[in-house]
Amino acid sequence: MNKNTATLELILLAAIWGASFLFMRIGSPEFGPILFMTLRTAIASLFLLPLVYLKKQQDCLSHHWGKIFLGSLVNTAIPFVLFGYATLSLSAGVTSILNATTPMFAAIIAFFWFKDRLNIISIIGLIVGFLGVYILMFDKLSSQNTLVLLPTLAVLGATCCYGIGANYTKHYLGDIKPLALAAGTQITATLALLPFALFYFPEKFPSSEAINSVLMLGVLCTGIAYVIFFRLIANLGPAKAVSVTYLIPAFGLFWGAIFLHEQITPWIILGSCFILLGVGLTTGVIGQIFKPILTKKQVR
Repeated sequence: MNKNTATLELILLAAIWGASFLFMRIGSPEFGPILFMTLRTAIASLFLLPLVYLKKQQDCLSHHWGKIFLGSLVNTAIPFVLFGYATLSLSAGVTSILNATTPMFAAIIAFFWFKDRLNIISIIGLIVGFLGVYILMFDKLSSQNTLVLLPTLAVLGATCCYGIGANYTKHYLGDIKPLALAAGTQITATLALLPFALFYFPEKFPSSEAINSVLMLGVLCTGIAYVIFFRLIANLGPAKAVSVTYLIPAFGLFWGAIFLHEQITPWIILGSCFILLGVGLTTGVIGQIFKPILTKKQVR
């Protein structure tokens, strides 16, 4: 894969994952968060499982079910439901921006769980990022709109789960092939959510828009997106592949504005800038960008 192709796939993946918040915003109110996300993981499982057999990776699943199940709770089942709940109240754009806090939580969890170092720049990044969360929600909270507080905390809870899941995967699931891990995660998450989903069937049959949204979310935003993501990991490496995080909020805002007519306020723009700056500082991406420039100046 050449650099141009990889860049195009990275942008495509960001566009797809940015659209996931649009589909959640449409479908979750009609299905309910738990049933909606159970259907998402079930559809993704049906899409990914045949690929596992085609690649002859089924042995990876049978030998690691216990570890995969624990990982699926924090990587998929719990955060998916929290996002489904949040999108009942929050816009697709705002939810996609809050989702960008995932690397910050991953750094915090790594510090407390595995004693990874947090340098002063990373700590400043955490402060800047969480300040961005406050700025993002400032106009809503200042108007005493308490309806947004719990959904906002739900998204932060989901991204915290992703942070735990990222560290758990790195240290305990690293020997499992990515495609098999993705399929196993979706299957076990479905099994975990299904007993709860049976108690939350909607009183009214969902509209065609809601049904299409869960299909798109399961096939496109979960199944196909994972395949693209794994290609990027294989060709670019994990560090460059996860840079998709920085592009998702832009697409989340764009799709929300185009299809749901969501407003993009100055507070949203300012808050998103602070969050992305904080993530960049925490993960060291900004330092890597300026390192070649500083090195050249030192040589001169």
